[in-house]
Amino acid sequence: MEIVVAAAALVPGLAVGSFLNVVAARVPLKRSVARPGSACPSCEQPIAWYDNIPLVSYAVLRGRCRSCGVRIGLRYPAVELATGVLAAACVLAFGVSAYALLAAFFCAALVAVAATDVEHRIVPNRIVLPAAALVLVGRTALDPSVEWALAALAAGAFLLLAALAHPAGMGMGDVKLALLLGAMLGGTVAVALMLGMLAALLPGIVLLARHGAAARKLKIPFAPFLALGAVIALFAGDRLLGAYLSLF
Repeated sequence: MEIVVAAAALVPGLAVGSFLNVVAARVPLKRSVARPGSACPSCEQPIAWYDNIPLVSYAVLRGRCRSCGVRIGLRYPAVELATGVLAAACVLAFGVSAYALLAAFFCAALVAVAATDVEHRIVPNRIVLPAAALVLVGRTALDPSVEWALAALAAGAFLLLAALAHPAGMGMGDVKLALLLGAMLGGTVAVALMLGMLAALLPGIVLLARHGAAARKLKIPFAPFLALGAVIALFAGDRLLGAYLSLF
């Protein structure tokens, strides 16, 4: 039964993912996410509803605009799929509950922030700060404790120190994203930060091997790695933290 309900959550998750593509494209440009409707970024032709069905339309059109034939980036189906799968995973892991809804919102915010950072190299305040406030309120309402606020402040302070020590490698947007992570994850935000940093090492090593000392000037969007660590911590943070502490 839980699998059926989780599968049902996939459809609205895909629809939310479609909306997040609009958010990721327009918010950095300070454009309205409501008007005008979706249009091809190349020819500006409005996209018909039947060409805007998550995943399906992309597959039918083979990743191209129906009007001008320009290729549509893989970011669009990737965001839709990630949001849908994460929504279903939240229901499967946490049941049909207010916490599952909050977790799905948290995941959707992470997807939006990661997609924006990849495309525009920024973590917009208009996304991450309202999301952090809503998650903090929701988390505290569901489980009254100062843990969520303290974790948000601690995570933000930790990345703030890292940003001050190495401003070329980390921006203030990442610091604000840490507030969101701490508000949702509480103590397991440490797992998210550790995993995010470890994941970011791999492309850093690849760039260093390919470009040598010049790689220090190349910027890697850090938000997607923090988002990855946060998702893992959301579903398995307690187990991972317990396993790590058991080593000592």
